[in-house]
Amino acid sequence: MNFHTIIEPFRIKSVEAVKFTTRDERERALKVARYNVFLLRGEDVLIDLLTDSGTGAMSAAQWGAMMQGDETYAGSRSFYRFQSVIQDLTGFKHIIPTHQGRAAERILFHTVLKPWDIVPSNTHFDTTRANIEVEDAEAVDLVIPEGKVPSLIHPFKGNVDVARLEKLLKEKGDHVPLVMVTVTNNSGGGQPVSLTNLKAVREVCHRYGKPLFLDACRFAENAWFIKTREEGQSHRTPKEIAQEMFSLADGCTMSAKKDGLANIGGFLAMNDDTWAQNARNLLILTEGFTTYGGLAGYDLEAVAQGLVEVVEESYLHYRIRSTAYFAEKLISGGVPIIQPPGGHAVYIDARAMLPHVPPLQYPGIAVVNQLYVEAGIRGVEIGTVMFGMHPDGTETPGAMDLVRLAIPRRVYTQSHIDYAAEGVLEVFRSREKLRGYRITKAPKVLRHFTAEFEPLG
Repeated sequence: MNFHTIIEPFRIKSVEAVKFTTRDERERALKVARYNVFLLRGEDVLIDLLTDSGTGAMSAAQWGAMMQGDETYAGSRSFYRFQSVIQDLTGFKHIIPTHQGRAAERILFHTVLKPWDIVPSNTHFDTTRANIEVEDAEAVDLVIPEGKVPSLIHPFKGNVDVARLEKLLKEKGDHVPLVMVTVTNNSGGGQPVSLTNLKAVREVCHRYGKPLFLDACRFAENAWFIKTREEGQSHRTPKEIAQEMFSLADGCTMSAKKDGLANIGGFLAMNDDTWAQNARNLLILTEGFTTYGGLAGYDLEAVAQGLVEVVEESYLHYRIRSTAYFAEKLISGGVPIIQPPGGHAVYIDARAMLPHVPPLQYPGIAVVNQLYVEAGIRGVEIGTVMFGMHPDGTETPGAMDLVRLAIPRRVYTQSHIDYAAEGVLEVFRSREKLRGYRITKAPKVLRHFTAEFEPLG
């Protein structure tokens, strides 16, 4: 069929009521939350675009698989299905289940890093960076220059700057135990990495004897962008492309709360026997036995089924088009966003939207909070609050000040997205009235989750 409307490739069998609030109620709720939307009660949020992590709706097949979960402590049937599906997809020898992606990151980095080590990537996300820095190592971002210009159109703005990577390995290679590439590049706007770029990174890693790991939580969305944007890939299935992506790496971390289509779960996968043994030892200490890793058997089943469903073309076509539809609504209203839109979210360029608010007064927080007050919509700042604080205690502006509006998978309909776009446009119209914030209380690490703010002016 050659129709223009992209419909949801599913039917809805269960619904959940949402709570409508008044503007006064939202202003009070935000004040109680110390102007940090992470600290709001979920029931006080109408459209929740805080994250796409673990917030999706599972399929009937996933719920059915959960009913067959084997809760055997060691060697459960559910683990072996989980392992089989992941090995078919990734080709990696060792599959280590974890309760979510950050647990996989912690186990990997605690196993292989030592003080003064360096881990290069296109752009590390918040927990990845924190798990590196807690080991007294350094997370280095090497995304291509185009990836730092929000308005610039480029098909693969998540690509690694290969020349800078080679320079780093040449000058400081003794301090680099592994190289990571995030697919898609979340901190940079959900931007994809091309297969050509991954091959170039693989070649450099091979020449310098460095293992390559993927942060693969949105691997399927990245595979779809390769299929639709990269020359010579349109005839291939998303699964075939994903399998080639993984074949270029030596391992991966994954939060199955994204492209695993599950509400909890993740895994660490690799080929190195020694690293895997050390990782399993730490897994037993902190997560659980090697065949459950902090997950129930029914969680393992849900993830396994989700990884089968996520590479279906009908799902990915709908998923990526839905995000683009949201982006088009905002662009038509003049809202500055990262272009082209990524896979899982639309990213507002808060620095461009509020040029009168300096980065150290957190324009992203100003936009996030006003969006909640105006429309009951919750987004998240990805900018100076999230990335501006350094391990030595100094603070500098982030590379960009963004507001991410992450779309949960299979949860909201087109009318929800239309409403969300109206909310953003209303905030945009009143942008000149918005003022910055200051932090009144914050932890030293991952401050954005629990920091407290107060408005300026």
